Amino acid sequence: NAPRHLVGQLAREDEVAIAGPVLRKSPVIDDKVLVEIANAKGQGHLLAMAERSRLSTALTDVIVRRGDRDVIRCAAGNEGAAFSDASFTTLVRRAGQDGVLTLRIGRRDDLPPEHLKSLLAGSIDVIRRRLQVVAKPERQAEIKLAMSEIEGVVAQVEGRDFAAAQRTILALHRAGELNEAAVAGFAKAFKYEECVAALAAMTAVKIVTLDRLIAGDRYDPILIASKTIGFEWPTVRALILMRLGPNRVPSPADIEGARVNFVRLMPSTAQRVVDFWKSR
Repeated sequence: NAPRHLVGQLAREDEVAIAGPVLRKSPVIDDKVLVEIANAKGQGHLLAMAERSRLSTALTDVIVRRGDRDVIRCAAGNEGAAFSDASFTTLVRRAGQDGVLTLRIGRRDDLPPEHLKSLLAGSIDVIRRRLQVVAKPERQAEIKLAMSEIEGVVAQVEGRDFAAAQRTILALHRAGELNEAAVAGFAKAFKYEECVAALAAMTAVKIVTLDRLIAGDRYDPILIASKTIGFEWPTVRALILMRLGPNRVPSPADIEGARVNFVRLMPSTAQRVVDFWKSR
């Protein structure tokens, strides 16, 4: 019952302890004021607004653009939030690195089919399967259709069949055994499909994209993906040898050059490249 001007003053307070309850629950603050505050204040204020019972697209546009991981997750899980097409695009892109966000977006009734397909395409199999379980019954058929379309493309990439490899990697992921040792084992056994599927799952890059990169003329994609995951050089070396196949042996100079490049490669630089791969 506080006067509107007083509510507005409280909502603009820098202290989240003061502004938060007002931003979270007050019905008298209009959208214009909320958008103004969302553009000016920090993550605590954004999180409070993300918890409101109703969020307009004008407000969520700002929240999605400025919010950190916790803010974005909260807004995506808020059934009273409305999102523009541009915001859904941003959410789906950010979900490529966040399984929790993927599940929250995928359960939304208002997620358009084209965004659902993009969301699933950028997710590892274990997240796709989990989403299919937790989604509402009326949404499950749409998820199954999108998954069948995606898997139909991924299963056959330039003559290679990744379906069995994907099942193997999914089983390892569920068992908590998808790690460097597993990848090193696949590499030493020259199991190309399993190596690519594992790297795809561990970097969240599409198999189609990663296969094309690794099958190219250079070993750089292996160095970049391995650096973002945190592999040690022996595993990276095994992956390089796997890429060449059992009947080809690189020169010592080539291997040493690869090792030096891998050591010099900064994780932040590698991550930027991987983020670019994800957008392709």
